[in-house]
Amino acid sequence: MLDTLLPILIAAALALAVIGAGRRVRLWRQGRPARVPLLKGLAAMPRRYLVDLHHVVARDKVMSNTHVATAGGFVAAAALMILVHGLGLAEGVLGWLLLAASATMFVGSCCVARRRRNPPSRLSRGPWMRLPKSLMAFSLGVFAVTLPSVGLLPEDFGSWLLALALAAVVTWGLAEMVFGMTWGGPMKHAFAGALHLAFHRRAERFSTKKGGSGRSTGLKALDLDDPEAPLGVENPADFTWNQLLGFDACVQCGRCEAMCPAFAAGQPLNPKKLIQDMVVGMAGGSDAAYAGSPYPGKPVGEHQGSTHGPIVAREGKALVDAETLWSCTTCRACVEECPMMIEHVDAIVDMRRFLTLEHGNTPNKGAEVLDNLIATDNPGGFDPGARMHWATDLELPLMADRQQVDVLLWLGDGAYDMRNQRTLRSLVKVLRAAGVDFAVLGNEERDSGDVARRLGDEATFQSLAKRNIATLAQYRFQQIVTCDPHSFHVLGNEYGELGGHYRVYHHTTFIAELYEAGRLTFRPWKSGSVTYHDPCYLGRYNGEYEAPRNVLRALGIQVTEMERSGFRSRCCGGGGGAPITDIPGKQRIPDMRMNDVRETGAELVAVGCPQCTAMLEGVVDSTAEVRDIAELVADALVEAPSGPAGRGEEQMRTVRPLAEEVA
Repeated sequence: MLDTLLPILIAAALALAVIGAGRRVRLWRQGRPARVPLLKGLAAMPRRYLVDLHHVVARDKVMSNTHVATAGGFVAAAALMILVHGLGLAEGVLGWLLLAASATMFVGSCCVARRRRNPPSRLSRGPWMRLPKSLMAFSLGVFAVTLPSVGLLPEDFGSWLLALALAAVVTWGLAEMVFGMTWGGPMKHAFAGALHLAFHRRAERFSTKKGGSGRSTGLKALDLDDPEAPLGVENPADFTWNQLLGFDACVQCGRCEAMCPAFAAGQPLNPKKLIQDMVVGMAGGSDAAYAGSPYPGKPVGEHQGSTHGPIVAREGKALVDAETLWSCTTCRACVEECPMMIEHVDAIVDMRRFLTLEHGNTPNKGAEVLDNLIATDNPGGFDPGARMHWATDLELPLMADRQQVDVLLWLGDGAYDMRNQRTLRSLVKVLRAAGVDFAVLGNEERDSGDVARRLGDEATFQSLAKRNIATLAQYRFQQIVTCDPHSFHVLGNEYGELGGHYRVYHHTTFIAELYEAGRLTFRPWKSGSVTYHDPCYLGRYNGEYEAPRNVLRALGIQVTEMERSGFRSRCCGGGGGAPITDIPGKQRIPDMRMNDVRETGAELVAVGCPQCTAMLEGVVDSTAEVRDIAELVADALVEAPSGPAGRGEEQMRTVRPLAEEVA
């Protein structure tokens, strides 16, 4: 009887899965066109799954091994089941391989069941709670019906009742594993996730070398010259089709939720819920069936939308409230943690762009800051001619006078901030002590455009960027050095699309190279314990974790690491224009970060970002002093070499060849 039923069941499940796949693809294709290399992407998919995706999954060793056993066992069992029971090819080794694959899958499903017995709060429940049972049903059913095929049980083993029971179990498993992949349910992520890896919005994220992951963090530019191009995303159909595919790949594991600083602070953002709301909008309906953590302070069931309906409505119900989008600090903790490699920040900024460019709906001080950038080229609205007042006594060389130098020192808008001026003065002291041939743009420098772009004002960003690029094109320099990770990121990773290609260094990286080249000598550190706070735009955005620590080690400092450090560092709350939009929560993000510092017992927290300095120093009753690494280095300098400050034909050639000039 099973010989008759199994081929029918397998054929029916595959046919329904194909129909469901076509339906699913139509949902994704509602989005805007996107150029992707179809065949090349499909060919790269296995490696992206086995290397890049598992590079993230492997951070949790238990779940990594569970996933390998369960997913690997299922893929092997499904393929072999078609051969053995669908096509009747049970002879030889195929039947035994099917037994091994289904047994491996069963072991993995037991681990899944154990995890779901008392799941952490970040995991979605609802249909996901039945997944272990479905995994067990598939693996046990396939194992049982294969035993006669390999001769371990007689072909006529059991009665027709047993045959029907086994067929029911196999049907249950097939329904969830195969049919559910394309029609919806917990296994949907397997189908969508595989294609998401093949047609990813950022193919450059995937590694080309074994064991490493690529990095792609610069926002994509809008084509402001195309009158047909949408200014941001108003409705789900305004996303590109492969973005919609990426949303559909979400496995609802909640890793993004666990790392999100806004969610932890009680602000109305949960990146997992946001992605699920986009899935709801893609298909149409409400979020009532969502079984995970809601946005803090916002119950599930009050959001709804459709493919061509507004994501954020001015009145009535919509998919997302505007304050959810403005809560994001763009720290990329969600993206870094996502095992499906979904791009949450891209989606959030795309939606912000529409609110800002089309509606002018930027909350709190957002509109004022954008107006200041347009009128004065800086977010504070300061006199552009006052950018260099802090350095009157330093006699800094200007690019307009020098025309060609080794290093262009990019000041950033910290030049208007009295606290950050201390950092800049320290950095100048270090550069002069090392005999670096450098100059500054002075009043020719404008805001890099980072804040405007994160607030969704792409037009102001591109205007600032193009004028900066035109200014930089007048001069010759080897590299740009800045103490602002936001400027560092924008100049190095986002100006390129607009024609500005530069070699940009964060000041900690440059100081580390100066020390390694023997250009700096330090007195040994004799003060108290120190911890280091990783800036998001230096670490997660650009992968620089070691250089700041190398500098601290060179000073003789043994860093006491916070529990959340490196790629899992907690955001200070200063990125993405968050201090400007100022969405309230239950607590402040910088307060949580200083609690992390307090737990280490450190007396000083070293930083490498002016925004981090401002946010962490603003914490009331802080137990630790906040100082930039440049300040620590400047205080530890032993002596300055002879020769004119800021000049010298041979000064920096030991650090980087002059022949590698970038203009």
